[in-house]
Amino acid sequence: MCPCHEDWPTALPTLIESTRMGRNDDHGITRTGRNKRRETGGRRSKFSKKRKFLNGRPAAMTKIGEKHVAPVRCRGGNMKFRALRLEAGNFSWGTEVCTRKVRVLDVTYNASNNELLRTKTLVKGAIVLVDAHPFKEWYDSHYGVTIGIKKGAEATTVEATKKSDHAQRKVAARQKKRSLEGTLDHQFASGRLLAKITSRPGQSGRCDGYILEGPELAFYQKAMAKK
Repeated sequence: MCPCHEDWPTALPTLIESTRMGRNDDHGITRTGRNKRRETGGRRSKFSKKRKFLNGRPAAMTKIGEKHVAPVRCRGGNMKFRALRLEAGNFSWGTEVCTRKVRVLDVTYNASNNELLRTKTLVKGAIVLVDAHPFKEWYDSHYGVTIGIKKGAEATTVEATKKSDHAQRKVAARQKKRSLEGTLDHQFASGRLLAKITSRPGQSGRCDGYILEGPELAFYQKAMAKK
């Protein structure tokens, strides 16, 4: 006789309950909406079971760290690239039409979920701090002007290296049309820029985006000041 035979009558209800619960939850994450109520609050009739093509997967919850991207085979043999950790990405400076690969330093704001902000999770639409030095170096070489100087000193011309007359005229022409937003200059002085992620790290395995400027920058700075 089974040694646990004496405990069988008391254990039976628990076993039945766990089996019943397991039958409902054994299918994992699903993307179907049959289990949800209608907008008016009414229950939907369950006339179909879960389907394989309605399967979902756990969120990637991409963090800042040494790059780790896992390939995932999807329906039809297609591939997704699940970024578990990322430390850099391609960010574009729109007004200057300049893109550089820069390090992602921190997550500062997320409009959708404060939990994603607390855990420093990289998702599309998150506001992050990126390293400003690659953009600063490009600006110095392109315009021949040093930016991001601490207050009390104005932007100065970079000490001219040996350049041809044509190159010097080209830089001088660029300087006439040059304009830099004050808030951006202040960020360059700190060595960090606010940027927005536009790629989907959990789907493409990349963390790309653009530098915030103009009214959009003012909007997010105001939103972060409230918190």
